[in-house]
Amino acid sequence: MSAIHEVAITALSATTAGGFLATALVARSRRTLSRRLLQQDAAHRQETADAREVKQRRQEALRHLVDVRLPNQALHLLSDHYPVPGLADAGLAGTEFAALLDTVQELFAKAVVEERRRIDAAARAALRGACMEIQAKSYQLQALLDTLQQACEDEETLKNYFRLDHLNEQVARLVQKAAIVTGSWPGQVRPDTQIPNLVTGATSRLHGYGRINVSSKLHSDTVGVVGRAAEPVAVVCTELLANALESSRADLAVEVTLLQPDNGAVCIQIDDAGKGMTAEEAVRAARLLSGRQQVLLTELGDPPALGFAAIGRLVADHGIQVTVDQVSPYLGVRAVITIPPALVTRIDPQIDPLSAMAPLPAAAPSAPRHAITDERPPEAAAPSPGGGNLPQRRRRARTEAAVEQPAVLEHRAAPVGGPPEPEEARTLWDAFERGIAAGRTDTPDDTGSKD
Repeated sequence: MSAIHEVAITALSATTAGGFLATALVARSRRTLSRRLLQQDAAHRQETADAREVKQRRQEALRHLVDVRLPNQALHLLSDHYPVPGLADAGLAGTEFAALLDTVQELFAKAVVEERRRIDAAARAALRGACMEIQAKSYQLQALLDTLQQACEDEETLKNYFRLDHLNEQVARLVQKAAIVTGSWPGQVRPDTQIPNLVTGATSRLHGYGRINVSSKLHSDTVGVVGRAAEPVAVVCTELLANALESSRADLAVEVTLLQPDNGAVCIQIDDAGKGMTAEEAVRAARLLSGRQQVLLTELGDPPALGFAAIGRLVADHGIQVTVDQVSPYLGVRAVITIPPALVTRIDPQIDPLSAMAPLPAAAPSAPRHAITDERPPEAAAPSPGGGNLPQRRRRARTEAAVEQPAVLEHRAAPVGGPPEPEEARTLWDAFERGIAAGRTDTPDDTGSKD
C-alpha cells in the first residue's frame, strides 16, 4: 500500500474519530442544557408556588386583620377585657408586611379614638345645654313650691306640696349629676357650711332617706366646709349615699359617720350592707373616682351610670379624695370622703347653728332637740324603708337669733312621725324657709348659665 493510501486512511480515521467525539460532545451539551432547563423550570415552578403561597398567606393575614383584629381593637378601646389578637400566621412575624399590618391597626385605633372623642364632645355639649335648661326650670319650680308651701293652710294640700317638693329635689339631683359629668358646675353656690348640715341635706335629696343613720364624732360643732366646696361635697355625699341605698336591701340601714382625723382633714364614712364589689368593679370605680382622666359618655354604660363619673369631676376640680376600696363591718362597701384641711373652716355656731336634724358632735352634751331619734315619737323611730313619709320636722320655738340667722340650711330631713297641725305647720314652715334661703345663696346666674 502506498504512502498516500496510508495517509488517507489515517486522515479518515482521525476525521471519523473527531466526528464521533464531536457527536459525543454535542450530545453531552444537549443533555447538560436539557438538565439545566429542567432545573430552571423546576425552580421557576417552585418560585411560582412560593409566590402563590405567600400571596395567599398575606391575603389570609389581611382578612384576619379586617375580620378579627380591627373589630377586637375597637372593643379593646372600650374595655381591656377584649384582647387584641396578633398575626394569625407567625411565619410573617418580623417581615415588612407584618409591620405594615401593625401600622394599619394603629392608625385605625387612632382614628376610632379621635372620632369617639369628637362625638363625645358634641354629645356633652348637647347634654350640657339641656341640663342647664332643666336646672333653670327646676329652680323656678322650687321657688314656686316654696311660695305655695308658705301660703298653704290646708293639711292635705301641704302634704302634697311636700311630696312635690321632694320629688323635684330628686329630679334636680339627677339633672345636676348629668350637668357635672358634661363639664358644667353644680349649679348652686353656698356659704361656708357646717359638715353635719351638709350631710343631713344630702340625705334629704334621696328616695329612701329614712334608712340613713348619721352620727358624728367631730370634736366640736364649729367644723365646716368653705363655701366654694360646700355644694361639691354635698353632691359627692349624695351620690355615694344613693349608691349605698341602691346596693343594699330596702330593709337595711346605711350608716354614716363624721370623723375628724388629727391631720386637720374631715372624713365622711359611709357603710352599707350590700353585696360589695367585685375586683373588676373596684378597679373601675377607683379609675372613675380618681378624676385623673376624662371618661367618655359611651364608657358609662347604657343607660349611663353617671354617679362615679360626676364624683371624679368634682374630685379633680376641688381636691377632695374619695375611696370605695374598703369593706364595711357588714361586708358591704365602705366609702370614705376625705375633705382636705384647705377646704375645712371654722364656723361660729352662734351665727350659723346646726340644723335641728343634724347630729351633735361627740364632744358636745346630748340634747334631745338635736337628736334625730329623740325627735321622733316611738312609733316613728323606724320609718318605712321606701321613704314613704315625707320630710317633716318638729320646730323648736323661734328665738330672735334664729330669725336673724336661720338654723336650718336644708329643709329635707328624716321623717319624725305624724304631720303637724295646719297652723303649726305654717308657723314651722315660715321659720325654716329662712333656712332654705340661706342654704340656697345662689349667684345671679344660678339658673345654670355657667359652665
